[in-house]
Amino acid sequence: MNQERDHDHSESFVKGAVLLGVSGIFVKILGAFFKIPLGNILGPEGMSYYVSAYPIYNFFIVLATAGLPTALAKIISEQRALGNYRNMDKTFKSGMILMTSIGLSGAIFMYFGAEFLVQGIKNPQAIYSFKALAPAIFLVSILAVFRGYFQGFQQLKPFAVSQIIEQLGRVIVGYGLAVALLRTSTALSAAGATFGATSGALAGLVVILFMYRKFRKKNDIHFDLLSSGEVSSSTELIKRIVLIAVPITLGAAVMPLMNTIDVVLVMNRLHDIGIVENANDLYGMLVGYAATLVNLPQVVTAAIQISIVPAIAGLYVKKNHKDLNKTIQSGVRMALIVSLPATAGLVVLAQPIMELLYPRQIEHAATTGTILSILGFGVVFLGLFQVTTGILQGLSLQNRPAINLAMGAVSKIVLTYILVGIPSINIYGAAFSSVVAYAIAAILNLMTLKRRAEIVFDVREVLIKPLMSVAVMSVVVLLAYHGSNMFLPGKYATVLGIGIGIFAYFYMLFYTKTLVEEDFDMLPGGKKLRKINERFFDNK
Repeated sequence: MNQERDHDHSESFVKGAVLLGVSGIFVKILGAFFKIPLGNILGPEGMSYYVSAYPIYNFFIVLATAGLPTALAKIISEQRALGNYRNMDKTFKSGMILMTSIGLSGAIFMYFGAEFLVQGIKNPQAIYSFKALAPAIFLVSILAVFRGYFQGFQQLKPFAVSQIIEQLGRVIVGYGLAVALLRTSTALSAAGATFGATSGALAGLVVILFMYRKFRKKNDIHFDLLSSGEVSSSTELIKRIVLIAVPITLGAAVMPLMNTIDVVLVMNRLHDIGIVENANDLYGMLVGYAATLVNLPQVVTAAIQISIVPAIAGLYVKKNHKDLNKTIQSGVRMALIVSLPATAGLVVLAQPIMELLYPRQIEHAATTGTILSILGFGVVFLGLFQVTTGILQGLSLQNRPAINLAMGAVSKIVLTYILVGIPSINIYGAAFSSVVAYAIAAILNLMTLKRRAEIVFDVREVLIKPLMSVAVMSVVVLLAYHGSNMFLPGKYATVLGIGIGIFAYFYMLFYTKTLVEEDFDMLPGGKKLRKINERFFDNK
């Protein structure tokens, strides 16, 4: 049992979240480096062939990755906490049966139905891209099972490594084939680019399979000696996986559905108030520029969500209320530590950030900056929603986040219709309604958590200290930016302001004791952080 405790401690959800967050950022950067040059060589026509296959592909990927890894991680973590290792293995095999069926069905449908699908979207030359992408559905489905298995053990290194290898394979093979096939035809070049996703998924699967075999070889005897409890049937386990995964998957589908409704609603309401020629430009500023930046910080909070589910599930099934309360508060605190500075930075430096990132769109920087300054407030609520969703999933309350997000989505639709239809507000109303939707979903999640888990938050530790750190950071950023802007070009002043702001924020995290001793134990590089704290801040 001591071995298990030591293992739990070293593979904490915070450490796992940081690992996944770093890998997620790296994957995002790789993706950007892939799409930008790809767009340059394929051109608009080729990119239309490339992107046409992805809506169908993404539908099956949501089925494979939105709910099942979380369901597997939750069940495996519970069985692990109870010492029922045989049932844990049966859960893994049941998940494999389920996802093999779904993945194979999706791959067959997309490959053999490609001709029918491209006729439906009026893009017949995209048929090669559909066929090239089809095998990836099967491979990603199997990959999701292994990721869920390791997530249940709070072993998130295989998750992160396979994610990076998958993206590397996609970029290298996809771009290489796109260049090699460009002389043959644009359609085949686009298909080569989409085949990168299949190659990447295969590479990620090979890597995680190797790590799984190594893990089992090391732990099989340990599992056999400690295993206890009854073994459930495959039918029972598949049923339980589905009951957990379906609400999570439906919840994941709320945002894409909301965004689909949003594009129709925003464009129509802009037309209703006489904004016709600039409607596409305004929507592009909202979604293409501002929303893209708002979505970046959620890479880290999504990693916290993935990491915290098995940690909560294991403590909950053991009825360890003290550590459960502590872990929940730590998760919410980490969400705020990550998302509050991102919110502040996007709000106070909205227009300078836009001018820095999009120097060729300077004429739109003021409008886009205003949109970002509004939308930026949604970062903290989105981060809180993601992490509290993971907590509720670990507490077997996976239905509530989907319901809470749906209520937020309904409010967004109503507000968007009303506010975008007011000429003086127009596109800014869509940004404001998004913030309200995230806020409603996050607040409802917190209310559910307080009511159902009877959590009493330490407001000073969880909220006040991070807010103090962010408040000081915001003042420092504004002073640094406006002070340096008097003698430096705007983009350099922005970079300097951001750099000094990051330093000020970390200084305040130490000064206010927002980072506690447990954080140093759990975070990568914790020994160095502890030395810094002991040398400069322990006597404060």
